Amino acid sequence: MQNLFTIRDVLRHAVTSFTKAHLAHGHGATNPVDEAAFLILEFLKLPVDDINPWADARLTMAERDALLALIDKRITTRKPAAYLVNRVYMQGVPFYVDERVIVPRSYIGEMMAKGLLSDLEVDYDAAESVLDLCTGSGCLAILAASQFPNAEIHAVDLSPDALEVAAINLNDHGLKDRITLHQGNLFATLGNMKFDFIITNPPYVARAEVEAFPPEYKAEPAMAHLGGEDGLDLVRQILREAPKHLNKGGGLLCEVGDGGERLEAEFPDFNFFWLDSDEAEGEVFFLKF
Repeated sequence: MQNLFTIRDVLRHAVTSFTKAHLAHGHGATNPVDEAAFLILEFLKLPVDDINPWADARLTMAERDALLALIDKRITTRKPAAYLVNRVYMQGVPFYVDERVIVPRSYIGEMMAKGLLSDLEVDYDAAESVLDLCTGSGCLAILAASQFPNAEIHAVDLSPDALEVAAINLNDHGLKDRITLHQGNLFATLGNMKFDFIITNPPYVARAEVEAFPPEYKAEPAMAHLGGEDGLDLVRQILREAPKHLNKGGGLLCEVGDGGERLEAEFPDFNFFWLDSDEAEGEVFFLKF
């Protein structure tokens, strides 16, 4: 360890250590190289988009020792790196996270950030009210505030703990006055409120898959993953109730994983429009009512 002097040295050590430990990735990084780079750069408060400009920078002894301890903590605890530094980025936008929320990684966030929703028949400037169901850390509600510049945003989650994290993110992004948080089960806390657009990334993982999770995924709140025996319990409830909470011409954007065929069979009267992103095909649908 005494021969580790530069960021490049520590990166190489981290990648080797992560690979030998057979860590599971997927919480903002999909491989040991990207995760090690993120952990190092975020700890050092350097831009996380590219490690190369900093690779040959020498570390102080205190920085090196702290980074080595952090790398070891990632291996021994098997917690996602985002929890260890309380930070994750969605399409370059930073969010605070801790064990009270799932580490956000929604395809909807990617679609909003990259303009992949432009094919939908939605007048984003005209929308006056938007709902984010199962908001978790509040990341989609915050991204929606830019997508719908003139809309009042409401965000709902069943978990009071998750809403505490969402409140931190609203404050960090200066959106406390534009986004209202609600604690409750889906639409139950909203009364007769109606919206022009509903966004939701609900729990949609089947019970058997949740039970087989590696430690990194088990470190996240189970309720943020578990969608019943086949993963679609909450999605079905949303589909049944959403029409009552949408204004005429309103739309529902929902992420469902690989449950598309089952939903189309169960809801034959719904005209599902499936969207693709750079990272997924047919895991997000749009419905216009």
